Amino acid sequence: MERLLTLENVNVSYVNKDKKVYAVKNAGFSINKGDSLGVVGESGSGKSTLAMALLRLHDESRTEITGKALFEGKNLLELTQEEMNALRWKDISVVFQKAMNSLSPVHRISEQVEDIYRVHEPHASKKEIEERMIYLLKLVNLPERVYRLYPHEMSGGMLQRTAIAVSLLHSPKLIIFDEATTALDVVTQGQILEEVVQMEQEISMTRIMITHDMSVVAASCNKVAVMYAGEFMEIGYVKDIFKNPMHPYTKGLLNSFPSLKGENETLHAIPGFLPDLSKPEPGCVFASRCPQASERCRREKPACQELKDGRQIACWLYQGGETHE
Repeated sequence: MERLLTLENVNVSYVNKDKKVYAVKNAGFSINKGDSLGVVGESGSGKSTLAMALLRLHDESRTEITGKALFEGKNLLELTQEEMNALRWKDISVVFQKAMNSLSPVHRISEQVEDIYRVHEPHASKKEIEERMIYLLKLVNLPERVYRLYPHEMSGGMLQRTAIAVSLLHSPKLIIFDEATTALDVVTQGQILEEVVQMEQEISMTRIMITHDMSVVAASCNKVAVMYAGEFMEIGYVKDIFKNPMHPYTKGLLNSFPSLKGENETLHAIPGFLPDLSKPEPGCVFASRCPQASERCRREKPACQELKDGRQIACWLYQGGETHE
């Protein structure tokens, strides 16, 4: 498979006069063309921060970003804003959680689409743009009349579908869905996820799905990266990790969601809270909440190690250290 995006030791910190907050630490993963990677973790784990860093949408005067994010050989973190503007929407696009905030309430969808489209295709005709958008609206199961509506005339599900259609205007190579279905009811969310998976098959889309919901990853992704307090705990194929989770944090996330099959089981929340990200932990960042943590876990940080099945895991349990059994 052809590699599309590779992250190497990506770090993102928010800086003010008093302190520095380490939002993402030493992040690394790779995705190939056609992959769908779910980045999952509880709120505050750094998922959206990582997405914003890839898109270079942070306030750079208050944010420090280091490392490499190689997109088709180009390091996104070293490109100028002019070079990034040429990439956004054309090669990399994003769908945010609240579509209403992404769309102007006082302009019809048609007017907004024309403005967006002409950023990269300034000489495109109105007819060309309309035909393209109507094709995409049908792809996400919306009628063509939506093209002439105002955002306030649509439901939340329609708005989110419209935002997805807009993100596909220039057939980008990578689309980032940042909690794009979180605000929707379960039925609408399920419908949109089915449509997204179908679209991937039709237009060879590569996707990063950022979510705190493990069920979203299970239903729509082939790979998963489990993130906690700015660091990746476990990365691998969905079928492997859901069948046999190895990192204690991954197990905790899966145990906190109800199963749709079999008998009802008691759900187990992960005790404790995220650590203070302005004070880096000397050892494993999950040690204070881990039921299997040893003194070594609190003292030394485990490296992210690749196992035989291609899975990556950052845990002393699987690095020749103490077994904690």
